[in-house]
Amino acid sequence: MNRFYCLLFFPLVSAFGQDAPYRPDLLFREDWAELPPAIPVTQEHVVHPDLILGLHGPGRNVIKKSNHEKPIDDPFYIWSGLCEGNWMVSLTPRDYLIDLTGHAKIRWRSKQAGFRQLRIVLQLEDGTWLVSDASDGPSQDWREKEFNIMDIRWRRLNADDIRETRWMDDPDLSRVKSVGFTDLMAGGRSPACSRLDWIEVYGLKVEP
Repeated sequence: MNRFYCLLFFPLVSAFGQDAPYRPDLLFREDWAELPPAIPVTQEHVVHPDLILGLHGPGRNVIKKSNHEKPIDDPFYIWSGLCEGNWMVSLTPRDYLIDLTGHAKIRWRSKQAGFRQLRIVLQLEDGTWLVSDASDGPSQDWREKEFNIMDIRWRRLNADDIRETRWMDDPDLSRVKSVGFTDLMAGGRSPACSRLDWIEVYGLKVEP
């Protein structure tokens, strides 16, 4: 192969071979509407037009969309401090499923207090709920966290009482219906609670 053909060949390998892009782009981000605090958070507080809010568990009726005038940079966020029982928030795309295989990831900005560990929850197309072993623990200030989905182990989740059960080995995450979060605990007001400012999901759209 002469030098001219080599120059033509190797760009094609780069474009269509192992160097082709393989990381999914941002599929959606939810920041919560800049509206006055409310108990519970409602669909009105969801900014993204394609996402349906779901509240679950014994503490669902007091999951708060919170905000404070001071400090002036205080975000609009989900707060679990008043929940008298376990709670969970989910976001479901209206018109598509989510492929979270490969290099999919989830990012968020949160702040936990006490012993709270905020975890990812997923609902599969068949209705199965999963909760992650990976979590985001206490912090004195807001903190961004990134989860590589391929690194996570999953347990089944009872969505009625928000309680983890047995391990799920290699669940199929190619057709995920909903994405959400929980700390698997009741709230303890400000000294013992979870807060979530925003969440980003990096994955692929799949036809239902």
